[in-house]
Amino acid sequence: MSATEVYINSTAAWFPNEPVSNDEMEQYLGYINNKPSKSKKIVLRNNGIKNRYYALEKGGKSTHTNAQMTAEAVRELFKESPEQLKSVELLSCGTSSPDQMMPSHGVMTHGWLPEADGIEVVSPSGVCCAGMHALKYAYMAVKTGDVKLAVATGSERFSGLLVSGVFEDEVQHLVELDANPYIAFQKEFLRWMLSDGASAFLLSDKPNEQGLSLRIDWIEGVSFANETEACMYMGTEKQPDGTLKGFMDFTPEEIKNKSLFSIKQDINLLSDNIVALGGKKIKEIFERKGMTAADIDYFMPHMSSEFFRPKIYEMIDVYGGGIPYDKWFVNLSTVGNVGAASAYLMVNELFKSGKLKKGERLLLLVPESSRFSYMYAMLTVV
Repeated sequence: MSATEVYINSTAAWFPNEPVSNDEMEQYLGYINNKPSKSKKIVLRNNGIKNRYYALEKGGKSTHTNAQMTAEAVRELFKESPEQLKSVELLSCGTSSPDQMMPSHGVMTHGWLPEADGIEVVSPSGVCCAGMHALKYAYMAVKTGDVKLAVATGSERFSGLLVSGVFEDEVQHLVELDANPYIAFQKEFLRWMLSDGASAFLLSDKPNEQGLSLRIDWIEGVSFANETEACMYMGTEKQPDGTLKGFMDFTPEEIKNKSLFSIKQDINLLSDNIVALGGKKIKEIFERKGMTAADIDYFMPHMSSEFFRPKIYEMIDVYGGGIPYDKWFVNLSTVGNVGAASAYLMVNELFKSGKLKKGERLLLLVPESSRFSYMYAMLTVV
C-alpha cells in the first residue's frame, strides 16, 4: 500500500484595513515622546518594506483580533463553496501573537467560525516557525490517514504592541544604529518591520481535479536551543547569566516599568547565529536528499528584513550550491514581516500568480531567532 500524498488545494490571505505606507506609520502607531521618529528612515532603508497592514485605525484603536483575521482567511478558502467548510476535520493555527494566553488561538479562531462543525483544533506556539509547525501537524494528520481535509493557518497581530506607549526614547540608540544595522532588531526599531495579517491553506489527500495543486513532499525542522541562549523574547527579561526570568516572577509595577511585554532581541546573538545556523541544516538536508540548487525552481525564504537577503544568498551558496536571485520569490516589501504567516503569504501569492507550471519545485525556509529554530519544506506543483 503506497503512502498517502498530501496536497495544498487552496490558499487564502486576509489583511486588515488598507495597506499602510512608510509615511503613514506613525499616524497609526503614534509618536514616541510626541516627536517623529529619527530612526524610522534608517531602519526602513535597510529592511526594504514599502507597505504593511495594521489591525488599527489611525490613532491606534484596534479594529480586529488575531482570531478574527484568521477566521476570515479560513473563510476565504471556501468563498466559492462555503458549504465545504463543514467537511473540514482539523484546524491547525500557528501564531506568535495570540490575543490572550488562554483560551488558545486555535479555539478562538474556531469560535469565529460558527458555520464549521465541531472539529479537532491545535495551536502550535513559538515565533515565525509557529505557522510551519501548524502546517506540519495538518500535513501529518492527512498523511497518516487520520483526516482527509484539514486547514492550516499562520497569522500575526503585533500592532497592539507597536504603539508608542510601549516604547522608550530612541535617541540613545541612533548613533549606534547608523554604525550597526543589527541594532534595528533590538527593541523599539522592530516596530518599523512588523505587520498584521493571516493566511490559510486547505490540505487534502487528493489533488484538485481541475487546476493546480501543491504536493507537500516533506517538511523538516530543527532547534539549536541546546547550544544557544534565547535571542528574541517577550513577557520575560534576560538575566546576566543568559537565562530568562518570566513575567510571573515580576511585580505588576516591574512589568510596566521594564516594558516586559515589548519584543526584544539580543543583537549580538542574532548577528552571529541567525544565518549560519540555518545553513547547517540546509547542508544536511541537501546532502541527505541528494538535492542541489538546480532542483529548485522557486526559493521562498522568510526574511524579517531585506538586510538579510545577501547574507542568505551567501549561506545558500556555501551550503547548497547557490540559488540565483531570479529563482527567489519574496513579498516582504509589499506585505511587511508577518512572522508566522509569511511563508503562507508567499505561497499564496505565487500559487495565484499564474506563473506556476506542473513539475516545478518550491523550497521554503523559515528562520526563527527566538532560540534559533528553523523550518524547511519542499512543495511540487501537480
